[in-house]
Amino acid sequence: MTLADILNRRPAKTIDDVVSMMTDVSTTLPDTDGVKWFNHLYMQVTLGVRAVVGDGRAFRDPSFLARLDVVFANLFFDAVAAGQDDPAKAPPAWRPLLQSRHTRGLAKIQFALAGMNAHINRDLPVALVKTYERMGGAPSLADPRHADFEQVNAILEHVDAEVKVDFLTGILHDLDIAAGKLDDIVAMWSIRAARDGAWTQAEVLWSLRNSPPLRTAFLGSLDRLTGFAGRGLIVRV
Repeated sequence: MTLADILNRRPAKTIDDVVSMMTDVSTTLPDTDGVKWFNHLYMQVTLGVRAVVGDGRAFRDPSFLARLDVVFANLFFDAVAAGQDDPAKAPPAWRPLLQSRHTRGLAKIQFALAGMNAHINRDLPVALVKTYERMGGAPSLADPRHADFEQVNAILEHVDAEVKVDFLTGILHDLDIAAGKLDDIVAMWSIRAARDGAWTQAEVLWSLRNSPPLRTAFLGSLDRLTGFAGRGLIVRV
């Protein structure tokens, strides 16, 4: 099985499909491929989301969260497929990870954070808008779905912290975190702050839905800015 074979199965239709594809990506890509390490982090997060969404009692609209998770994951698969042979063909937010995926001297956590940067800051607003278009309603802080969205933060932060520790244990032992530089890179990232920003960006995109040129320009600017931030995460320590 190749990465292309896995990506040809997209779009995923359910969270189980997403987990299956991520599992195959994990076993197919070599340890020297940075995409593997973002996929590893993302898979653990997805498993955490699947577990809580499956218990619908915890949320007002678990079906919305389940649909959002699938739409969101497909944007990751689409970005990797687009940039697999030529990273320049991927959305700008994803180019730092895809261009550096085989670069030596980078820590696994850097690849993971570069992917999270692209996926949350660029893809999550798009996924939110697509999910609202599919299921009705509109993104706003007053929507009960926003409370569900925020409730997921604690779960994601817990999983994210566990995986970071797993990543960092080896690198700290081997490199002594390069005089603190890797610590600084990790400290730059907050999943809660990124998701809060993504919700706001989704509201902006939604408000521009009747102005396609302006909406396209806004998303393009967001995409490029996210890519610029991503390059700051992919630096040798």
